[in-house]
Amino acid sequence: MTAVMERPSSSLAIPLDPSLEAHEPPEARGRKGRGDVRLLVSNGETDVIHGAFADLPQHLRAGDALVVNTSATVPAAIGAVAWDGSPLRVHFSTELPGGLWLVEARVPVDNTTAPFAGDLAGMDIAIEGGGHLHMLERFANSPRLWLATPHLPTTVLEHLAAHGEPIRYRHAPDNWPLAAYQQIFGVEPGSAEMPSASRPFTPELVVDLVKRGVTIMPILLHCGVSSLEAHEMPYPERYRVPDATAAHVNAVHAAGGRVIAVGTTVVRALETAVDAQGVVHPASGWTELVVTPERGVRAVDGLVTGWHEPEATHLLMLEAIAGRPALERAYAEAHAGGYLWHEFGDSHLLLPESDR
Repeated sequence: MTAVMERPSSSLAIPLDPSLEAHEPPEARGRKGRGDVRLLVSNGETDVIHGAFADLPQHLRAGDALVVNTSATVPAAIGAVAWDGSPLRVHFSTELPGGLWLVEARVPVDNTTAPFAGDLAGMDIAIEGGGHLHMLERFANSPRLWLATPHLPTTVLEHLAAHGEPIRYRHAPDNWPLAAYQQIFGVEPGSAEMPSASRPFTPELVVDLVKRGVTIMPILLHCGVSSLEAHEMPYPERYRVPDATAAHVNAVHAAGGRVIAVGTTVVRALETAVDAQGVVHPASGWTELVVTPERGVRAVDGLVTGWHEPEATHLLMLEAIAGRPALERAYAEAHAGGYLWHEFGDSHLLLPESDR
C-alpha cells in the first residue's frame, strides 16, 4: 500500500456546536423510529429545502438510481493490555493484503477513549479473549494508525464477534448494542464503523422509492475508523463494485437519469471504478482514492449523507459534488436550523444540478 498524499482539509467556518451532537439513536430520544430524522436538501447554490427523511422519494425522479453500501458493522473495539500491563482499547480498522491490519490503539479516559500517542513499534499487545497483536510500524504519516499482524485463536472477525463491542466516541456516552450500528442494506460484515448514511432507511421507505421508479443498487466498501477525520487524509479501504451495478449505473446515465450515492463510502467506491470518460467498470480490491474538488466526480450526480465535522476531510468530497458555495450555505442552514451531527444525527441530500 502506498501512502496517500496529504492535502489541507476543506474546513468550513461553521463551528460544531456540542449541543447539536446526536448522543443517541433517534429511536432512543423519543422519535418514532430510526427513519424519523430531518433532511436538508441542497439544490445547487441557492435552493435549500428543510424537511423529513421520509420526504426523500419526493426529491428523486423515476429513472434515478440510489447506490447503497451493503457492508455490515462489526464490533471492532476490543480490550487489550500493553506490554507494561496498562489497559488499552484496540480498534480494528481495515484488513489489508498479506494478513496485515490497520489498527488504532487507544487509552481509557473517563467514559471514553483517546488515541495512544506513544511508540508501539515492535510491541506485542495482548487481546481480550486470547492472542495478541504484533505492532509493526505507523501507517504512512498517520499519528494514530498502525500496521499490525494479529495472532488470535480464530479469524479477526470471529474473535471480534465473540469479544468485541461497537466502536463509540465521546459524543455517544452510552453503550448501544451492535444492532443500533447496523443499517438495513448491510449483509456482509466488515465495517469498523457503520456506513451511517443508510441508517434512516426503512423497509417502508424502500418500497416507496421503488414504487416511484427509483432503483436501488449495491456496492461494498468496508469502512475503517472515522476518528481520523480531523485534518487527516483517508486511508485504504476494501471495496467491490459488482458487474450488475456498474452496468446499471452506466444505463441510468445513458438514459438521462441521476446516480445518487448513499454515503461517502459509495462515492469512493464508484469513483474508484469509473474511467476518464465516466464509464463505471466492475472492480474490487483496496481503494486509496481521495475525491477532491480538483479531481471532481464522474460517476455520481448527488449524495445522501450525514453532517460531518467542519474540519473533516470528507468535506473535500462533498465540495467536489456540490461546489463550495452550496456546501457553505447548507452547513450554515443546518447549524442555524439545529440539525444534529454524527452517525445518529440528521441527513443531507446534495443535488447540485436541478436537471442533469
